Amino acid sequence: MKRIGLLGGAFNPPHLGHLRLAELALEHLELDEVRFIPTHISPHKPTEGPASEVRLGLIEEALAASGHPFRVESLEIDRGGTSYTVDTLEALQAREPDAAWIFLVGSDQLAILPTWYRLERILELASMAVAPRPEFEAQVPNALAPRVKPHWSGCPGEMVFLPGTQLALASSQIRHNLSEGLVASGLPPQVLNAIQRESLYR
Repeated sequence: MKRIGLLGGAFNPPHLGHLRLAELALEHLELDEVRFIPTHISPHKPTEGPASEVRLGLIEEALAASGHPFRVESLEIDRGGTSYTVDTLEALQAREPDAAWIFLVGSDQLAILPTWYRLERILELASMAVAPRPEFEAQVPNALAPRVKPHWSGCPGEMVFLPGTQLALASSQIRHNLSEGLVASGLPPQVLNAIQRESLYR
């Protein structure tokens, strides 16, 4: 059974923190690969900036030189509309029924996990791996506490913790810096080159 990590988000733009989280997941969860899943329209926050197809291209630029078993999964962009995790997981499970799935999230997502659309169904299909972020306390909601395990067994419905990336990066700050013509640290060189070449985030 393949063990596959799923890293979703706007990736607006993709930065080194995203890549480092995927690397940590590979190492600590014994994954066969990590798939990056860019949203078309996020249900939690508005997506400002380039169209989803442009963000997809930026992720492809970031992953091409990573040297890791990373790939882009375009399901949410292909489907269009609001991107719900449960729809994506059901499509993946139907397509690859023998895979084991685990979602990679930052600790900033913990507090809002109970608001995710059809969370119980999500946890029937996949597990969650949480990486601490310095500015967000890793406080597990009471309803999810029984799911916390020391290691991921490969079964769905579990919650485990990863080490933090130690990179205090946020796409919103990077977008601000780019729009102001400031130094945009934290971007893979290929992504920065593509942004400059296409005059994105101006």
